[in-house]
Amino acid sequence: MESNKVVVGVIAGVAIGALVGVLFAPAKGSKTRKKVMNKATAYKDELQSKIEDLVHGVSEQYDSLLTDAHSANSSL
Repeated sequence: MESNKVVVGVIAGVAIGALVGVLFAPAKGSKTRKKVMNKATAYKDELQSKIEDLVHGVSEQYDSLLTDAHSANSSL
């Protein structure tokens, strides 16, 4: 659980750093907004993928525990 907090903290730090870098870059406002939107979309997609992986992993663990419980119950 602690490693998940570290990963979220690192992702948040990278996102904030990228946002600050883009905002202070010498570009037109429309280009800056487009860059921010592209970065936000990329981070959203990455986060969504990580959440799907997490849900899949938890689901697999649940199924495994359920199978083990049924096996243990049937041997009684």
